[in-house]
Amino acid sequence: MTSEEQARLKQQAAERALGLVESGMTVGLGSGSTATLWIKLLGEKVRKGELKIRAIASSEDSEKLGRSYGIPFTNFDETKELDLTVDGADEVAPGLALIKGGGGKLLREKIVASASKRFVVVADGSKQVEKLGKFPLPVEVIPMAEPLVNEALRKLGFTPKVRVNPDGSQYITDEGNLILDCSGVLMDDPTVIGAKLDSIVGVVEHGLFLGMANLALIAEEGGVVERTR
Repeated sequence: MTSEEQARLKQQAAERALGLVESGMTVGLGSGSTATLWIKLLGEKVRKGELKIRAIASSEDSEKLGRSYGIPFTNFDETKELDLTVDGADEVAPGLALIKGGGGKLLREKIVASASKRFVVVADGSKQVEKLGKFPLPVEVIPMAEPLVNEALRKLGFTPKVRVNPDGSQYITDEGNLILDCSGVLMDDPTVIGAKLDSIVGVVEHGLFLGMANLALIAEEGGVVERTR
C-alpha cells in the first residue's frame, strides 16, 4: 500500500467517525495521524457553526490543533465523563484489543479513553493483526526506575529500547517520563501481559488498551468496516 493510498483510507475512516458526533456532546480528541484528520473535520464543523461541542484532548498537540479551529475545551474538574472519544491505534487485534502509544501520548490517551461512554478507534486496514506485538509495545516509565523496569521487562521476554528523538536525545513524554519500546513478544493473552506490566513498580502506563474500545472503524479498499467486541 502506498502512502497516498493509506492517507486516503485514513481520511475515509475519519469521515465516518465524524458522523458519530452530535451537538451538545463532550468529546475526547485522540492523537496520531488518523485522529488528527478527524479533529480537522470536526474543527471545520465547529468553525462553520454546524456543531456545538466541548472537548478534552489526549495531547498538547491535539489541543493546540482543536483550539486553532475554535473548539472550546473543558477539563475533568468540570466534566467527569465524555460522550465520545475518537482515537487511532498502532495495532487492532480480535476483541478490539489495541496497542497504542506509537506517538508517545499513551498515558493521556488512556485517561481520556477511560472517561468515555464510547471509545471509537479509527484506522486503516494495515493496523489489523491476529496477535498484538509485532508493533513494539510502548511502556511509559519514571526516569529513575528505567534500569529496574528495563530488567523486569526483559524477564518477561521483551527487548526494551529507550525511545529517542531524531537528534538522538531521549524522548520525554508530556508528563516528563521516558518510553521503553518493547519488541520480541507476540501476545497470545495480552490480558496476562497487561497485568504483569501493571505490577512493575516504576511503570506509569503501558500501551495495551484492553476492553476499552467499543467500535473500530477500519478503512479498507472496499470501504469502511465496523468492528465491535
